[in-house]
Amino acid sequence: MSLSFKERKITILEALAREEKVQVRELANKLQVSDETIRRDLDRLEKEGILKKVYGGAVKTKINSWELPFDQKTTINIREKQAICRTAAQLVEDGDIIMIGNGTTPLEIVHHLADKNDITLITHSIPVMLIAMEVFKGRMIFTGGEFEGNQKYTSGPLSERMLEMLKANKAFISAGGISTVNGITDYDISGSSISRKMIERADDVFILADHSKFGKTTFAYMCSLTDASMIITDKSCPEEWKKILAEKEIELLIADEM
Repeated sequence: MSLSFKERKITILEALAREEKVQVRELANKLQVSDETIRRDLDRLEKEGILKKVYGGAVKTKINSWELPFDQKTTINIREKQAICRTAAQLVEDGDIIMIGNGTTPLEIVHHLADKNDITLITHSIPVMLIAMEVFKGRMIFTGGEFEGNQKYTSGPLSERMLEMLKANKAFISAGGISTVNGITDYDISGSSISRKMIERADDVFILADHSKFGKTTFAYMCSLTDASMIITDKSCPEEWKKILAEKEIELLIADEM
């Protein structure tokens, strides 16, 4: 009886853990399947962010720990991010207490809250705070803490302590990477720590991620896939990931670009 994909996947991952590189021919011989079957398996695992295909085989996915400065990121995937924010804002209801994390993806949410009443906004993002000061009509709480100039947010014990004293209905958090193996990750420890605290203190967690974040792992662990109430992305989300999230019963919302 031939092995299922899940069984072959375990063997491939075990080989990668030992040797950091696997060869198609060796895997095919070991699993007693065709080279083409192994290539299809590697294609699928690459889309999941588990490995990277190379000539004749595959290697472990390189973890990305370097992040563009905030101002440079604002020019990347602009239409997709705007669509995600419009869709996310539609989930906010009158009377909600919401947390908005740092990042260029959730930045625009505040612009779409003008028709909402009695909203309390909690954030550690300097850009979100500055926009809210101009256009937001509800109550805003800024968590303070140590300023991180490259990404324009505050973090550290002071910020975390303040979040521990607050509770929200909904948190909107940006992801650096989404992987079936490593979960939802961010680029730096301090930022991911604040995101984790927001996730702990919110009833519902909405992960905002454009299509480029799927199958990718960044440096610092934020949360597991199942910690997300919903993932909101754009229409270019990989089909493979739609299937993966459906299998894991994680709700996926595709933003409509206008």
